[in-house]
Amino acid sequence: MSTSYAVPAPIRSTVSINPLRHRFILPQRTYPFRNKCGMLRRNFSLKGIVVAGVSVVGSALTTDPGKGMERLPLKPEGYDFWMWRGHKIHYVEQGEGFPIVLIHGFGASAFHWRYNIPELAKKYKVYAIDLLGFGWSDKALIEYDAMVWRDQIVDFVKEIVKEPAVLVGNSLGGFTALVTAADVPEQIAAVVLLNSAGQFGNASGKTDTSSEETSLQKFLLKPLKEVFQRVVLGFLFWQAKKPARIESVLKSVYINTTNVDDYLVESITRPAADPNAGEVYYRLMTRFMSNQTKYTLDSVLSRLTCPLLLLWGDLDPWVGPAKAARIKEFYPNTSIVNLQAGHCPHDEVPEEVNKALVNWLSSLKLNPSLQTV
Repeated sequence: MSTSYAVPAPIRSTVSINPLRHRFILPQRTYPFRNKCGMLRRNFSLKGIVVAGVSVVGSALTTDPGKGMERLPLKPEGYDFWMWRGHKIHYVEQGEGFPIVLIHGFGASAFHWRYNIPELAKKYKVYAIDLLGFGWSDKALIEYDAMVWRDQIVDFVKEIVKEPAVLVGNSLGGFTALVTAADVPEQIAAVVLLNSAGQFGNASGKTDTSSEETSLQKFLLKPLKEVFQRVVLGFLFWQAKKPARIESVLKSVYINTTNVDDYLVESITRPAADPNAGEVYYRLMTRFMSNQTKYTLDSVLSRLTCPLLLLWGDLDPWVGPAKAARIKEFYPNTSIVNLQAGHCPHDEVPEEVNKALVNWLSSLKLNPSLQTV
């Protein structure tokens, strides 16, 4: 049985580097929800592991001196926690109104929405969750698969949100939002993707069905490959935890590097120091990454029924605007807002993302629902 509990506020506060939002309550009325989608991005690398990370480093100011924007106070101990399948899951909750669930990208945490939560919370009830294995959530030693995070979000909406919601996801979080919406359309009102993970299938639509493993592959080559992978990935994980390396990677995907600050860098290194973090990294980079071809954007989009918004950083070195255009071509019930930003537009140009998201949500005329899920 899942439970939810909060962590007391810190006694002392220092300087915070990221903003978040506030909400108001909308008139209550039942709204019919339907939605579907799912897909995962293939080419995550060392950079992908590091780029999206943002965590807590011990700060509690609510205004960013550089932007003059309201931001989420940083708490090393985290905000709220929910027990899910025996694992502690971290999340942030602010505001009142129609519920929005923010889902971070690969290597990040709820704190990557630092400039979004306070502003969105002025009109909506905002939740930002740490996926299992990331951020302030437990680094569980399980076999990671796309369905693990889907199940986590499905149960989170049922047990914590308790009513249909809008899912907003960046990178890997975008895939998680899509596959969740595809599988439980009654729980999801709409989906918003920011430079989402996921790839389209090949022209034939066929997956690789190679022949069965030979004895040589199973008993000699495969074990040797795993040993080699552990050595190489162990070194890469050690490198990925270095502040200088993290800063370098972040600057490669943030076109405007103003927000690549100490807060962002430190917030990535903290979760990497958690027990089992190295083993989780290994499992994600081997088992999980190798299974991405099981899911394709076209297969998920073909089942989608809800409105879809793409907030796309056109200058992303990993996922360019052509992908957004192809998604809209495949799924016409899609709106696109092109942004002059990199892979994480919500943190690089938060004002533009906040404005576009609120405008789009307002056009949907969503109202809090009396129905539960």
